Amino acid sequence: MARRHTQALVRAWLRGSISRRELIRRLALAGMSMPAIVALLAACGGSAEPASTPAGGDQGSSGGEGTATSEEGTAGEGSTLNVTMPDYIDRSKLSAELHLYNWSEYLAPEVPKAFEAAYGVRVIEDTFASNEDLLAKLQGGASGYDVIVPSDYMVGVMIQLGMLEPLDKDVIQSFANIDPGNLGAYYDPNNDYSMPYLWGTTGVLYDVNVLGEGLDSWEAVFHPAPEAQGKLAMLDDQREVIGAALMFLGYSVNETSDEALAKAKELLLEQKPYVTAYSSQNNDDMMLGGEAVMAHMWTGDALLTADQKEGLTYFLPKEGAVIWQDNLAVPKGAPNLYTAMAFIDFMNLPEVAAANANFVWYGSPNKAARDQGLIEDWILENPSVYPSAEVMERLQWIEDVGDDISKYDRIWTEFKTA
Repeated sequence: MARRHTQALVRAWLRGSISRRELIRRLALAGMSMPAIVALLAACGGSAEPASTPAGGDQGSSGGEGTATSEEGTAGEGSTLNVTMPDYIDRSKLSAELHLYNWSEYLAPEVPKAFEAAYGVRVIEDTFASNEDLLAKLQGGASGYDVIVPSDYMVGVMIQLGMLEPLDKDVIQSFANIDPGNLGAYYDPNNDYSMPYLWGTTGVLYDVNVLGEGLDSWEAVFHPAPEAQGKLAMLDDQREVIGAALMFLGYSVNETSDEALAKAKELLLEQKPYVTAYSSQNNDDMMLGGEAVMAHMWTGDALLTADQKEGLTYFLPKEGAVIWQDNLAVPKGAPNLYTAMAFIDFMNLPEVAAANANFVWYGSPNKAARDQGLIEDWILENPSVYPSAEVMERLQWIEDVGDDISKYDRIWTEFKTA
């Protein structure tokens, strides 16, 4: 539990929610020695404050841009993760930098430093808030990214649009570490374009001190109790939010009929006055600060938040919930193609995959990391991270709905602007 609390504090500091001084104070109060605190800060970058957006960069609801996730100066200085570059990687083909477009707070701080230490490549990370933001950014002409992290259905969309480079499996040999159950998914049957990174679920985090125990239905989200009205946070993700409404109404998360989508829109409009924010990046802060007492959240974010405040509980609604898998892929025209392949291979080395899983608290598809005991036991044994077979039966994958995505786009725009 102490380690989990430390991880949560570090995440809060990295996103700017608490200052470096406050981080040190809280770690000291928790019993950590000053040498240990100094070492921890060095491993996480060691700057006086979290890295800011470069001049000219844009940071808003879609995330931050241009953040260097490797330390300036000595490559990998202070990294707590020791990795040796495999002998099948050709160092002479590696570039000086790699540009990663990722979800916010979705990479353990020591991982890019270890990549720089072992491979001599500095990682520059930009972040996005939803798959639709990722797609729009690339379609809008953004270039220069080497590796991106699309979710399941978005991989399928990008394959159809010709937006991804085929993976070089002579370079990406860590495919051997992946659980066969996480390979060959509907969106990329032969994993020609994507490698599994992390997986999880989308459910509901709520404060039992305010709302009581035993909530298990989307009913509590779409017809909230008076105590939750005006204190409800929903994800800023059209497929997740519209999908939640569809599941509550008894439809598939991928329903496309006009009748069902009209009912979902009506339900979302009825719910909207009770929603304090649609956010995929600040819903944890709202739950911790009391602005929200219920939030539509992804597994790892929910568990990290619950670890910081007594009385927060996560559940998967009985009517159904989303299961998803995020993937590592290379956008068409990536400037550093060989380095991108080497980075994807690196990300699924057992020790690297475990470092990420232990930091973000999501399910890892890396069987080698699990078998070698590198992932913390409490994560592997937590049914919120690795649901039971019974729960898995009611989980649904978001899939590409083809041209009918325009219906989702229209509903999302209309109800968000209403």
